[in-house]
Amino acid sequence: MPRLTEQEQQEIIRYLEADKPLPDKYRFLLFGDKREVELVWNGKTSEVCSSVLPFQVIEQVDEPRAEKDTRLQMSLFDLDSRGRQLKGWTNKLIWGDNKLILSSLKNGPMREEIERQGGIKLIYIDPPFDVGADFSMDIEIGDDTFTKKPNILEEIAYRDTWGKGTDSFIAMIYERLVLMHDLLADNGSIYVHCDWRVNSFIRLVLNEVFGTDNFQNEMVVHYTAVGLKAKSKKFHQNTETVFYFTKNKSEHIWNEVYEPIKDASKYRTASKHVWNPKTGTADRLRDENGKIQYFEVTEYKADNFIELPALRGDNKVGYPTQKHEDLFVRILKVSSNEGDLLADFFCGSGTALAVAEQLGRKWIGADLGKFAIHTTRKRLIGVQRQLKAEGKNYRAFEILNLGKYERQHYIGVNPNLREAEQQKQLEEKEAAFVDLILRAYRAEKTDGFKTFNGKKAGRLVAVGPVNLPVTRLFVEEVILECREKHITRVDILGFEFEMGLFPNVLDEARAKGIEIAPKYIPAEVFDKRAVDKNQVVFHDVAFVEVKPHVQGNRVAVELTDFSVFYSQDSIAAAEASLKDKTSKIVLERGQMIKVSKDANGFVNREVLTQKWTDWVDYWSVDFNFENKREIIRVQNPDSGEWEEVWTGEYIFENEWQSFRTKKDRSLELKSIYKECTPGRRKLAVKVVDIFGTDTMTIMEVNVGGKR
Repeated sequence: MPRLTEQEQQEIIRYLEADKPLPDKYRFLLFGDKREVELVWNGKTSEVCSSVLPFQVIEQVDEPRAEKDTRLQMSLFDLDSRGRQLKGWTNKLIWGDNKLILSSLKNGPMREEIERQGGIKLIYIDPPFDVGADFSMDIEIGDDTFTKKPNILEEIAYRDTWGKGTDSFIAMIYERLVLMHDLLADNGSIYVHCDWRVNSFIRLVLNEVFGTDNFQNEMVVHYTAVGLKAKSKKFHQNTETVFYFTKNKSEHIWNEVYEPIKDASKYRTASKHVWNPKTGTADRLRDENGKIQYFEVTEYKADNFIELPALRGDNKVGYPTQKHEDLFVRILKVSSNEGDLLADFFCGSGTALAVAEQLGRKWIGADLGKFAIHTTRKRLIGVQRQLKAEGKNYRAFEILNLGKYERQHYIGVNPNLREAEQQKQLEEKEAAFVDLILRAYRAEKTDGFKTFNGKKAGRLVAVGPVNLPVTRLFVEEVILECREKHITRVDILGFEFEMGLFPNVLDEARAKGIEIAPKYIPAEVFDKRAVDKNQVVFHDVAFVEVKPHVQGNRVAVELTDFSVFYSQDSIAAAEASLKDKTSKIVLERGQMIKVSKDANGFVNREVLTQKWTDWVDYWSVDFNFENKREIIRVQNPDSGEWEEVWTGEYIFENEWQSFRTKKDRSLELKSIYKECTPGRRKLAVKVVDIFGTDTMTIMEVNVGGKR
């Protein structure tokens, strides 16, 4: 670092005293880190998230579904009497913020498990590079399509990604790529999918994180048969980019891949060659008469250009950013081997994970959207079914939550502030948030409680965090205060609830004389006019009704009812805003209604969800719930060692399931009969609605007449 002149020192002091930022020239004079080319954005920092949160397994899928008298004997690992995987890696599908997931993988106890698999050999990500990608999703109801708006957590994620334009997107992807670089094995590779909107920025970020020397290729994905939407004075955007970097170019995995030429008219002939050790050259192969031997070329060596048809019909799974499987087949084959571990931290519809399963790779997938996790779950069960039918091996996978969030994550405190400033900002944001929710809920503010914020109609009210789901830990703290202060009736308000949270925690509270009513906070709480007019509806969680069928030592489960209480927009607002010859679909108190206005201005209402089954997209059964305890690893504050601790909860072991697909919209409402050991047992049923939100119910049955 060059020595500063006295004039430069005085100038720095003047800037500091005036509380002004230093001119750019001092970045290079004060710090020795010289980069010839560097991408700079507002708020750039080398610090990354280091939080370690426990992973909570809430569901495990070993077999796609139990069938009568059929069970595949797998050779990858040992199985118990129920067909459960006992040994070996279990694939992981994680719901949550991938920054916290990456940090917890990097710094937490699961890192050891990853390293035992040889580390992550391949990472593919398809981050949200479209500024309009706001987590909205289209749901097909018969011949109509309903666009579900993003929930608050998804809106916050969108704001964090695009709230400050390109600056916030680069900051988001930079921190995650730094964490991925650390997790990637020394001989690993990363593929980052993007398009013209952000590819120039992503290339520079990748150069900085992985090093320009480790750049391998810029893959071009060209989509054919894509219809032109409108005339414009530029070329049609028909390509996307995939940047391919390695962690260490001198030892990365690379396999030559040859792919079939799909158009037979493009086959060609070529002469065969044989190596001549005398001349050190490849000579043309000739027969005994000296005639040159030819062969037909029906395949080609894969390169950095791939041409793919647009996804249509049954190939689409109903997810907006779905990618083509052929792209992943090429990537996985060249940059990984069978048995290797790969990861996709923006997994979306799960295409990369599905191809990984088909090609015998282990995988980790993550996404913030519940609908993405649900779409991926269905897709991977479909792959398991296919592999099982073909007599091939497949691995179990588990669905996980992130739990026990640190307090600063609740409300979005700036971690770069000094501790006193953080505390002040935390208190101010929490107070404003709670006041807003209580006002919309028409509750009166209360003081003197640790977990409760208000009261309404003889019930105490606890408000969950603004940018995270209500977790089991949060509810347990509510129950603890209820017992300490003899409180029996409670409402818990949350934008989102942790998957698998209900009904166990509600049953636990009820057994202690506490009646808890969880309610969803709607987005309308941020609409001042709706709050002022008392139009904000806090809806209940879904209700499931099932019926067990017992025949001797066998038991089956029938799904008999399912109720939801969603609201989005209103009939009155739609009728007032519609123009003639237009229509709009709204959600009001658990009914999906199409509001139409004809050419004469007459309004018609059509209920699209005619039956309760219209709301069910998926349901599954665990025939022996409470068989597998949920164990997490936590760090002992005294010894620093990681210890296994039972959370008091159980893992839902998915043994049978029925769900709708793009191709087959039918749904079975009764499971097969499962033979069980005689005695009392608990059955658990999980239902996932068309928006990807899960609800569970538990019942106790007596099998075989033994008490």
